[in-house]
Parts: sequence; structure tokens; C-alpha cells
Amino acid sequence: MKGLWKYFRGYKREAIAAPFMKLFEALLELLIPLLVAEIVDNGIRTGDKGHVYAMCGLMVLCGTAGMLFSITSQYFSARAAVGFSCAVRRDLYRHVLWLPRAESDEAGGSTLLTRLTADVDRLRNGVNLGLRLLLRSPFIVFGSVIMAYITGPQAAWVFLAAVPVLAVVVFVIILWGIPLFARVQARLDELTRHTRDNLRGVRVIRAFRHENEEIEAFDNANEAHTKQTLFAGRISSLLNPLTYVIVNLAVILLIKYSAPTVDSGVLKQGQIIALYNYMAQILTELVKLANLVVTLTKSAACARRISATLALPVDDDGQEKTVPAPVEGAPAVEFREAGFRYRGASGDSLFPMSFSLEHGQTVGILGGTGSGKTSLVGLIPRFYDVTSGEVLVDGVNVKSYPIVELRSKIAYVAQYAHLFTGTVAENIRWGNPDATDDDVKNALEAAGALDFVMEKDGGINCKVEQGGKNFSGGQRQRLTIARALIRKPEILILDDSFSALDYATDLKVRGNIASLDCRPATVIISQRPSSVMTADKIIVLDDGETVGVGTHDELLSTCRVYREIYDSQYGGEENGK
Repeated sequence: MKGLWKYFRGYKREAIAAPFMKLFEALLELLIPLLVAEIVDNGIRTGDKGHVYAMCGLMVLCGTAGMLFSITSQYFSARAAVGFSCAVRRDLYRHVLWLPRAESDEAGGSTLLTRLTADVDRLRNGVNLGLRLLLRSPFIVFGSVIMAYITGPQAAWVFLAAVPVLAVVVFVIILWGIPLFARVQARLDELTRHTRDNLRGVRVIRAFRHENEEIEAFDNANEAHTKQTLFAGRISSLLNPLTYVIVNLAVILLIKYSAPTVDSGVLKQGQIIALYNYMAQILTELVKLANLVVTLTKSAACARRISATLALPVDDDGQEKTVPAPVEGAPAVEFREAGFRYRGASGDSLFPMSFSLEHGQTVGILGGTGSGKTSLVGLIPRFYDVTSGEVLVDGVNVKSYPIVELRSKIAYVAQYAHLFTGTVAENIRWGNPDATDDDVKNALEAAGALDFVMEKDGGINCKVEQGGKNFSGGQRQRLTIARALIRKPEILILDDSFSALDYATDLKVRGNIASLDCRPATVIISQRPSSVMTADKIIVLDDGETVGVGTHDELLSTCRVYREIYDSQYGGEENGK
């Protein structure tokens, strides 16, 4: 939590004013029982209506002032909590976007999303409640005991005995319930997972006739959640009866031992009523304080998780690096005995390999699932760093580039096409914010996407729904290729970006890329030979090792893996040579 205090900068006044406003409200609240005692003892008992009206007016004045103090405190605490959480979320979001892939992979996307949403919200609630109640509740509890001693010293021992017992009961039950409700949440997570998996895979469930098994699994999860919830509920339900029993026993003791003092004139009836009110205030504030402790405990856990995320190392943004000059005549990309192992993995994902890609050339990378194709090209823009050897761009080690400068040279089309909500033009301009409408159309045409885009209402300004679900898989792939082409990169990486295209469209798009005026050095990853057979060089991977390098014709003769992949798709025909 210490590392998060800086986000209160700009809200110090609110953070100080909120609890003090609550203290003023609490002070006025402590005066109310005294005013009630004054009304009973010196107004009603003597029949002095003027005194009764005066005291009632004073009570209304105290209540109004207390309400104003409360509203002011609510405003300041909400302003401080929301501003604090906004600053935390903004910095956390910026930090997450700069995390290296290795760090984000280890943390997990769902975990980072939870940090940004639920954890920050819970932290905000903790700050809000803490500013309002952290000083107020203890002040009311101890203030009530002191006021009870001032009002009736003879009965103060009842308060001194009841308050510790009440505090123990309240805190034991609340703290006992924390892990129980954590288990309830875990059961709910399991129930949600079953529901989500079943809804996503409903077609598969029906196709394989597993409805009964899934219903049974859901029922088991639902029953476990119900049992855990009922058990936790039964424990928490003990709070009210136990506390009220203790309070009423204290009231009985208070009346029993105060009655003789009333008869003897030591205490008055109004003072007894005031003591009862102070006992009720203590009960209310102890329950509030216990709930506050629970909330602050959860908020502290969230703060630790957020702080741990903010402590993760980020990609160097290049502020302290100078842009290196390219080496004249050097290849666009060169691997020199470059190897890679994922963090925590037992073995290498890529064994040391060496090859180069000249400017304007096309290199195809072919291999089966899990052979290391995506891991290989991820080393070029430094999504991951090599664990041995080095990768060079324009003759310079990629680690010597500022991240922004390195990635400005590269356009990467991911294996899974993703579009953002907005318009087609807005999505394409992610590659070049300054692109004109003509530039957008030229990029779409090069990617073979202009025809179907212009058929939609609005043309290039037609709407793109969330995730691009109003486009087919092949259309989304072509739109993401257009987004890469519009930036006119020096290096173009196409990570299995033709997988949803038919062979004719695949050939057309590759031909358009090859005929670009600013032809980039292109890396094409694929599982089908037709997408790479015209490349200047083909690299065949198998379990992270380079098992073949050459042209299509050369690999058919010399590389068993390439020949097997080719035969599996073309049935041994060599008309594609």
C-alpha cells in the first residue's frame, strides 16, 4: 500500500477534511442523548414546555448541522476515493500496456483484467469507507463510554464490561466469516466457469450428446455453492442475535443497578435514557467498525496485488537510448545462433539458429502446430528476448533500439485477427493515423478487402462491431493485413494471416504485397506450403529446430518434414512446384 500513497497527490485536502467532518458529526451525535435527558429531567418532569421546545429546537439544529457535516464528509471522501482510484487505474492501465509479453503471459490476461477492474473498485470502496469511518467509529465508541461515565459514574462499569464483550463477539464472527465468504466466492467462480463453458460449447455438447453429464456437473457445482453459502450465512446470522442479547443484558443490568440510584435521587430518569442511547450507539458503531475492518482487509489485499503488478518490469520506452544508425548493406533481419526458452519452461522452445532476410525478400516459415513459428517471429519486434545468440535489424542488435523506434520499422499481423469497435477507416488508421481516405482505400485494395468494404453502407466508414463480428474470418484477416500495409513498414510479419483465405485470395494478396512500390522484407508463417512456395527462402521448423532451409523445389528433394507436409495436403502431387 505504501507505493500507492503517491496517488493521493492532489486530494490531500479532501483526505484530511473528510474524517474531520465526520468527527464533528460524531461529536454532535454524542450530544443528542444529553439533550434527551435534559428534556426528560428538566422539561417533561417539571412541565416546562418552553424548555422542551428549546431543547427540541437545539436537537433539530444539531441534527441539521450533523447532516451538513455528513454530506460534506461524503463529498470529500467520494472525491478523494474516486480521484485516487482513477489515478491508480490510469497508471496501472498504462503499465499493463507496456508489460513485456513474458511478464503478461506469466501474470495472465484474466488476472490483469481483474486488477484493473474489481481490485481497483474494491480499493476505492476501502478508501471511501476508511476516510469516513476509520476515525468516527472508534471516536463514537470511546466517546460513548466517556459520556456514560460523565452522565452516570455509578453505571459506567456496565459499559466497561459490555463493550469488550461486544467487541470480541462482533469481531470474531466477522473475521470468522471472511474465509467462509472467500470459499463461497471460489464456489461461485467454479459455477460461473461451468456455465460459461457450457454456453460456449453448447453445440459440441449437443453433438456428442453430453447434456446429462454437463447438467449433473452443473448441479454438483450448484449444490456445493449452496451448501457453502448456507454455512457462511448461518455463521454471519449469529451476529445480530448475540449482540442484541448482550446489549439487552447490559440494559437489564443498567436498569437493575441504576433503579436504586433513581429512587435515591442520585440519577434521574433522563440520565438512564441517555445511558441506554449510548449503549445503542456503541453497538451500532462496533458493527460498522467490524465491517470496516473486513472491507479494509480486502482492500489491503487488493492494494498488494495492484502494487505487485505495478512493480513488474516494463519494456524500455527508449527515453534513455539513442536511435542507432543502420549498418550499410546489412540484411533487414538476421538471426545469429538465436535461441529462446520461455520463462519457467524445462527446455528450449527454439534451438540456436542462424539465417538472414534481405530487404525486399520474402521468407516463408513452415511447420506444424507447436513447432515454434510464432515464437521465432516474436523475437524480431522484441515481444520476447532471445536467451542465447542475438537478433539484428539493419545490422543492429534489437536490444540496442528504443522499443518505439524498433517497432515503427515493423508491421505485425497476428495469427488471430482482431478489430476494434469503430469504423473500418479508424481500424486501418491504427497503422498510420495521418493516412488519407485514398491511402486507406489503397491499403484495402492491396489486401484484397476494398470490394467487400465498399459494398457496405458507408464504405470505408462502415461500422465495425466489437471484435469485428460483423465480418467473416477471412474478411477480418484481410482488414488486419490492410492495417499493416498502410504504415509502409520496412519489415512485414504475417503470422498465419492467410489461414482463413481460399487459395485464390491467398495468391492474390501475396501478389499484391510483392508488387508494392515500397516492398517490405516479408516473413510469412504458414502451415500450408501454397502460402510460402513462392518465397525466396523457406525455413522449416520441427519442435523448435531448423530442419530445412531452401526454396520449394530444393526442400521437396532434401527435407523430409517439408515433403511430408506437402504430400499430406496435395496427395503427393508436385504440380505446385
